[in-house]
Amino acid sequence: MSVRVLVVDDEPCIVTGLRVFLEDEGMRVDCAGSGEEAVDIARSDPVFDVCIMDMRLPGMNGDTAIRSLHGICPDMKFIIHTGSADYSIPDDLRAMGIDERLLFSKPLQDMTPLAETITALANA
Repeated sequence: MSVRVLVVDDEPCIVTGLRVFLEDEGMRVDCAGSGEEAVDIARSDPVFDVCIMDMRLPGMNGDTAIRSLHGICPDMKFIIHTGSADYSIPDDLRAMGIDERLLFSKPLQDMTPLAETITALANA
């Protein structure tokens, strides 16, 4: 069974790059351009292993989207993928197991560590 990944980012070039790379790694990838869209996807198909979440999104921000998705898919793991150098992980997300090893800065020069992290989370 392949790893199911939900990519949430409002930048089409980031989404496309992640999708192509992760699919080449054998993963099944769905994408959302907003937190609201991600929640809708998860409600209709709540079987994702890992979500890669951007923080700055139109409407619902990444932190709020993670909280909502966690309520729908309590077993889903999260990776934060942000271009915000000053982003810090809120305490309630830390309590869900999200820490600095799950925080990736955009743009990624090498996506291999991201793929390795996804695989490790999915197999944990």
